[in-house]
Amino acid sequence: MSDQESPRVPPPSVSVAQLLEDPLLGVPLRVLAGRGGLQRLITHPRVQKSGLAMVGHLQGVSPTRLQVLGETELSYAESLSPEAQQRAARHLFSLGLSCVVITRGATPPPAFLEEADRTATPVVGAPARSSATITALHAVLDERLAPRARLHGVLVDVYGVGVLLSGKSGIGKSEAALELVMRGHRLVADDVVEADYRPPGAVYGQAAELLRHHLEVRGLGVLNVMDLYGVTAVRARIRIELVVALELWRAEAEYERLGLDVEACSILGVPVRRVTLPVRPGRNMSRIIEIAARSELLRQAGRNPVEDFVRRVEAASLGEAPSREELG
Repeated sequence: MSDQESPRVPPPSVSVAQLLEDPLLGVPLRVLAGRGGLQRLITHPRVQKSGLAMVGHLQGVSPTRLQVLGETELSYAESLSPEAQQRAARHLFSLGLSCVVITRGATPPPAFLEEADRTATPVVGAPARSSATITALHAVLDERLAPRARLHGVLVDVYGVGVLLSGKSGIGKSEAALELVMRGHRLVADDVVEADYRPPGAVYGQAAELLRHHLEVRGLGVLNVMDLYGVTAVRARIRIELVVALELWRAEAEYERLGLDVEACSILGVPVRRVTLPVRPGRNMSRIIEIAARSELLRQAGRNPVEDFVRRVEAASLGEAPSREELG
């Protein structure tokens, strides 16, 4: 599974009005000026401190990022003459900014508020200091503006590892997921997995709202897993740490025998370990998926049983006795 196979959804954005009403926002914001621009869009999760824009240095200012004016910037603005304040305000508000945030409960000079109203640029005030305000804004924007993609597959929590089952339609992904649920693991999403990126380098998955807790099994139809097996059989969201690609067994294909070759795929630019499992009658796929998840847990803990095995074989071929560490 690659980014080409799992197209991104349109880039997310949030309007200033939506931000002001967002229940995740951890700091109160009130509109000081520029109410005519509350539908302007914010498209970048990081904020900027744009004090240099007041002196005409506009390079690097991104209009669709929140601009923060704190104590330092306002102290500079208040030290200016009325004419210089008007020039600074024109420089700043000529950029078509999405929104300007004033921290510490301060009130900017009247020239700034007048220019904000004239250009319909929202100016909002926050009572907290700049660092606390920026932290709160980053938290909500990281959630609302995270890069996203829709993946075709089934996402299951197996021993706490987010396992994404991929493969062609009808290969048995949902049936394997149902058996995993019956073995005590948890369903996250079936068919459509909504994936989103979280810094510094993780991808999380959850079900589409209409499909949450549901699993389609051919011959039985759509099942509500939570109704059948209880709340412990489902999970709302999990980090995707392993992709298990299911494919029909092909006699001529070469499948991994030792596990030395580590395969990876890219989801939203994040490399995720991938294993390919051939499907054929009589093969218990759910148990093999469990073993794959256990192996991933060992790998995350710094253990690689395959490499240990190869070292023992090489030592035996050279007539060397294995060390205590190699014997486990």
